[in-house]
Amino acid sequence: MLPAGARLRRSEDFRVVLRRGSRAGRRRLVVHALTTDPSVAASFAARAGFVVSKAVGNSVVRHRVTRRLRHLVSARLGTLPAGSSLVVRALPPAASASSAELGADLDAALRRLGLAPSGRPAGANAPRQPRQQGAAPDHGSAV
Repeated sequence: MLPAGARLRRSEDFRVVLRRGSRAGRRRLVVHALTTDPSVAASFAARAGFVVSKAVGNSVVRHRVTRRLRHLVSARLGTLPAGSSLVVRALPPAASASSAELGADLDAALRRLGLAPSGRPAGANAPRQPRQQGAAPDHGSAV
């Protein structure tokens, strides 16, 4: 469960994040994020809200998806910048997704928005040099 201070509750709060924030879509969900000025944001914790429409499924399915998303976001809320607001909108494929799949989509969306570490070691973004066919791996130079 998210603490009261970490929840978006007013429709105006949702509207502001959806209109002014950045968006990253994945197969099962869309994440809208709005970060505020760091000098103002220091006194506010990160907050999150969820949108799960009837297109996702019946009441039981929608609540299950919401619980899974709430659990996933609560684990990541501490890593978000202070003052940031998230709205996680579930898409119909979220109904049949596992928690691991939802978590992977959430992490990918947060990385795309620049709100989460890449999870890859430093230097992993460097392009790899293709090996020539038939060439033995180079293990250093012999002296």
